Amino acid sequence: MRKPLVVALCALAFAGAGATPAVAAAPTPTGADTTTDAVPTTLTDLVNDTVGTAADTLSGLTAPKAGAVNFAGTVSLSNCSGSVVRMPDSAADDPALVLTNGHCLESGFPAPGQVLVDRASSRSFGLLNSSGSKVATLRADRLVYATMTDTDAAIYRLGTTYAQIKSSYGIDPLTLSDTRPAAGTAISVVSGYWKRIYNCSVDGFAYRMKEGDWTWKDSVRYTSACNTIGGTSGSPVVDDATRQVVAVNNTGNEDGERCTVNNPCEVDENGQVTVRQGINYAQQTYLFPACFGADNRLELSASGCSVPKP
Repeated sequence: MRKPLVVALCALAFAGAGATPAVAAAPTPTGADTTTDAVPTTLTDLVNDTVGTAADTLSGLTAPKAGAVNFAGTVSLSNCSGSVVRMPDSAADDPALVLTNGHCLESGFPAPGQVLVDRASSRSFGLLNSSGSKVATLRADRLVYATMTDTDAAIYRLGTTYAQIKSSYGIDPLTLSDTRPAAGTAISVVSGYWKRIYNCSVDGFAYRMKEGDWTWKDSVRYTSACNTIGGTSGSPVVDDATRQVVAVNNTGNEDGERCTVNNPCEVDENGQVTVRQGINYAQQTYLFPACFGADNRLELSASGCSVPKP
C-alpha cells in the first residue's frame, strides 16, 4: 500500500523524480494533517511540513504541459492523495465527494470483509489548482463509503457543494467514468500529496490481486513508466483522452516478494500466481456511479450497484 514514510523525503532528495517506490507506512496513519495551516508542534508534524515543502519545490519541475492532465481538483491528505469527484449525473448543488483509498482512512486499514458506510468524519483536504498550488482546505462531514475488500476505495462527503467550490476557487471536480477502461489506454496518475503526475498506459488487468490479508478484483496494472511512490495512494487515474477518472492508485510490488504487504501478486482464473517486481496497480472505479443517486446519496440497493456491501 502506497503511504508515505519519513524516508520518502530522503528518497526524493537523493533519487529525484525517478525514485524507487517507498515502503508503506504502518496501518494506522500518524502523520499530521498537511492540509492545515497550523504551526508544527511535534517532530512528525515538522517532518510532514518539510516533505510538503519539498513536494512544492518538486512540482515546479514536474508541472504538466499546457493541454495535458493537470492537478486541478486533486487534493492532498495527511497521509495520501485524492481528488474531488462527481458522478456522471451529479448536479452542481450536490455536496461534493472526495475519492481516495480505503487504506488511507484516518482510522487505519479496514479489515478483510469490512465495509464502512455513513460514518462521521471531519477529515480535511488541501485543494489544488491546475499548477499544483494549494488554494483551499476542504472538510468532510461524512465518510460515505470505504472498504479494502474487492477494491481499495474510500469516498468522503464534503460540507461544500461543487458550485461553491467552483465559485470560490474556479475549480471543477473530476468525473468518475462509468465505463471500464481498456488495455492500452493512456493514463495519468495525479498525486496531490507529492504534486507529481505519472504518465503511462494500462498494461492489463489482474483477475485477482492479493496483498497480505486483502484480495482485490480486476485491478489495473500500469506499464512501468508509472513508478509511483509512497504518498501516491488514492491518486486519481485519469484517462488522458476523456479526462475522466477510471481508477484509484493503490499499490505496487516493491521487493519481489509473493503476496505480502507492499508486494502484491496477481492470481489468474486457474490460481496461477505471478509476481511483477517494480510494477504498480490501481483499482477500477467505474462501478461507483451506479451506487449513487440524487443529491449524491449512496444507494447500495440500487439496480446495477455491485460494490461490496456491509
